[in-house]
Amino acid sequence: MSPLAERWRAWPVAHKRSLAAVGLAAVAIAALLGLRNCTTESALSRLHKTTGEHAVTYEGSWYLPRGGPYRFGFRSNAPAQLFVDGRLVARGSGQVVRRNVKQAGTVAVRVVARGDVRLLWHPPGRTGPPEYVPASSLSPEPPATASFTRPGRSLGDGLFALAIVLVLIALGCYVWRDGLRRVDRRVAVACAAVFVFALSIRLVDLNGAGRTWDEDVNWSAGRNYVTNVLSLDFDQASWRDNYEHPPVMKYVAGIGAQLTDGYTGARALSALMVALACALLVPIGRRLFSLRVGILAAIIAALTPHLIAHSKIVGHEAPTVLLWTLLLWLCLRAHDPGPDEPNRRTRTLALRFALIGVVLGLAIMSRFVNALAAPLIGGILLVRAPADERKKTFALGLAVIPFVAIVVSFLVWPRLWSSPIDHLHQSWDRLKKQHSMEPFLGTLTKSPPRYYFVSYLLATAPVGLLVGAVAWLGRCAMRRERSAMVLALWLLVPMIVMLSPVRQDGVRYIMPCLVALAVIAAAGFDFVVGLMAKRWAERDSQMFAGTSVLLTIYLVITALRIHPYYLDYYNELYGGPAGVARSRAFEVAWWGEGLQQALDYLNAHAEPNDRVFKGWIEPGHLAWLRGDLWRSEAHSPTRADWILLYRPSWNNCPRGSRRFCKDPPYRIPPGFERVYTVRAQGALLAAVYHRRN
Repeated sequence: MSPLAERWRAWPVAHKRSLAAVGLAAVAIAALLGLRNCTTESALSRLHKTTGEHAVTYEGSWYLPRGGPYRFGFRSNAPAQLFVDGRLVARGSGQVVRRNVKQAGTVAVRVVARGDVRLLWHPPGRTGPPEYVPASSLSPEPPATASFTRPGRSLGDGLFALAIVLVLIALGCYVWRDGLRRVDRRVAVACAAVFVFALSIRLVDLNGAGRTWDEDVNWSAGRNYVTNVLSLDFDQASWRDNYEHPPVMKYVAGIGAQLTDGYTGARALSALMVALACALLVPIGRRLFSLRVGILAAIIAALTPHLIAHSKIVGHEAPTVLLWTLLLWLCLRAHDPGPDEPNRRTRTLALRFALIGVVLGLAIMSRFVNALAAPLIGGILLVRAPADERKKTFALGLAVIPFVAIVVSFLVWPRLWSSPIDHLHQSWDRLKKQHSMEPFLGTLTKSPPRYYFVSYLLATAPVGLLVGAVAWLGRCAMRRERSAMVLALWLLVPMIVMLSPVRQDGVRYIMPCLVALAVIAAAGFDFVVGLMAKRWAERDSQMFAGTSVLLTIYLVITALRIHPYYLDYYNELYGGPAGVARSRAFEVAWWGEGLQQALDYLNAHAEPNDRVFKGWIEPGHLAWLRGDLWRSEAHSPTRADWILLYRPSWNNCPRGSRRFCKDPPYRIPPGFERVYTVRAQGALLAAVYHRRN
């Protein structure tokens, strides 16, 4: 018998079964991809095809869901022409997209192509990378007789993508079956309860804040990315969309984007990810302190306003929160008891480190700044390692984790398969640019000081959490616990981002700090309750339960007061959102929250072809008017029937000026009255003005 065969026979049966499961999962995924490509028709195949001597003509109808400015175009390797309602709207080769204002309804479409061509568009309500036109929006029939089923969606692609994700989840559960059997039932029940609680909070009024900055870009690019993967399209031109950001978050958003013609599906997946992160705090808190600390930490995280906020938008923050939390849990269990035999023990440790490397690679490919998780991983593994295993932990971790993370990063982003260094440089060149100016502690600046993120963390954490954090500092002073070093690393390592040239957008770059703060606060209250119970000879568990109830009530009230504009939450120490707006201490109404409500009011009350001035809105790309109002848009407030105003506390000058005005920031012309306002806990986000007759 050969040495390889002998080694195979010596392998544990459980490992052989796991390897067989990996092979079965690969076959299942390949079968799903094959079935998808055999059963799913391309967009152009929905149109009537006529083959000529020099070109191919596709004709039919195109369903337009909303009125307003569309972008129609195509990507082609040869000259092509696109006609909409008989008018030539785009011609050429490569990627060609042109703007065209159209009303909702069905229009005639004709494509004349001399090579491979793919239709692109952007319907009103989204900007960013042009999206692949779904087959459901096209019909081979003329407009008068055309019919459409679920237009704007690619339901099949969404279901195939979900099926592949479920296969991977099932594989993970099978490979980790022994660990699942050993899970404490109390921990499992607590995790499930917290998950349902956190998810329910996030799904309630999921779209209540309206559209926000960058959601459309992430959504559109994600939709294209999922289509690319399912159709096995790895051409570099197909992966340029939103290339400044890595793809994992867009894969997740793209699955939701395939299922719905809107942000609801993608936002629900963001809510799911943060709810999972909250549930993971139960076993994390138990390992660091106790089960009750873990449960309280999970409840705190579930009710923290900014953790709610970023789980209700299509952004990079939700996967960042989940992956950092998962990394911390994996690091805490890396040195759990394993085989007694030294070689097998080393192999087990290497496998655990490899899993950490996989998650780290996914985190980096969700957001580049997540590379900061690497020092957190190293620090926790060394702090938690037994003294006699620290050298092996350092050497093995340094050899395995970075290597696996780099391989995973390369595999999940086809853009890196060609000229990876150049493409990473291109991404960084775009990311390192600051946004426009923003208020910070009373001034408007484009380059905030390095303590920027510390100030934001103190301002956006509820006061109850800060009180718990102070109590935790007292615990650290009175007790020597290795858990204190773990929490300190978890809180401080994300702050390293302050050394980068990009300091902007509030807490979005340091979201893991809010999760760490939830555990810190829970540990602090646990410490205080222990001291009080000892002093007054009371039952410790009853006092902790009462404290937890009071803290939960406080956080529920905090969340209800700011609902649904959680992104604009600031705590009582800074006067809440209203106080921050008055002092221009931080960003208020930067994200676009509340703008949708103002637009809905205007679109519902404006007369046909009324003139609307929206030049005082930033982010202007979120200001989508009713279809007929685009043709009569006013370019001066004095010539308008309606004026839209957003984020007045910034004192920004009207469009066309880069200077910042003194109070009053915007001069509403005589004859206008405010007819609608949107406020977040007293802070004015948006207002609608109408000219009196």
